[in-house]
Amino acid sequence: MEIDAQKVKRLREKTSAGVMDCKSALKEAGGDEEKAADFLREKGLATAAKKAGREASEGVIDSYIHLGGKVGVLLELNCETDFVAKNEEFKRLARDICLQIAAQQPSYLRKEEVPEGVLEKEKEIIRKQALNEGKPEKVVEKIVEGKMEKYFQENCLLEQPFVKDEEKTVNDIVVEAVAKLGENIVVRRYSCFQLGESLKSTSD
Repeated sequence: MEIDAQKVKRLREKTSAGVMDCKSALKEAGGDEEKAADFLREKGLATAAKKAGREASEGVIDSYIHLGGKVGVLLELNCETDFVAKNEEFKRLARDICLQIAAQQPSYLRKEEVPEGVLEKEKEIIRKQALNEGKPEKVVEKIVEGKMEKYFQENCLLEQPFVKDEEKTVNDIVVEAVAKLGENIVVRRYSCFQLGESLKSTSD
């Protein structure tokens, strides 16, 4: 069945679960938002957001070298306890995120970190392109909004489609790990080195 985007949005706001989890829950519930919310709570995904405010000062610093030593990644992934930091699933999550960074080389960790000047420049380019293509002004802003979402998906780690399952974002897999492991998990910072190019890094 076709899932209404507004229903997905409302369910995300209510539960803070990932987009694909909300879509799956709505399909499971035949489009009923209340049943879908209950379904997410049963899976533990709706409670993940409640853990987001808890301090995460344990974790791991993981590394990954790719393409015969031409690309390298350092990642700090945090959790609440040393117990979870030593958990194999947590370590696997860190490794998967390192692989994501090496493959996609995002410029920013999250979309909130994109500088305002960069955003405005990008929006202006999109506006000019749309107007040059003869698009009416009343739809230009919608075009800008849609293309900016694509920009975030291409350039922000947490918004990117996950390389091992493009139906989910990187943020979705982190939320799933929070629900499964029962602790707040935070992608704190990363650095990506590419031979012959400047360092790309992000941090809190």
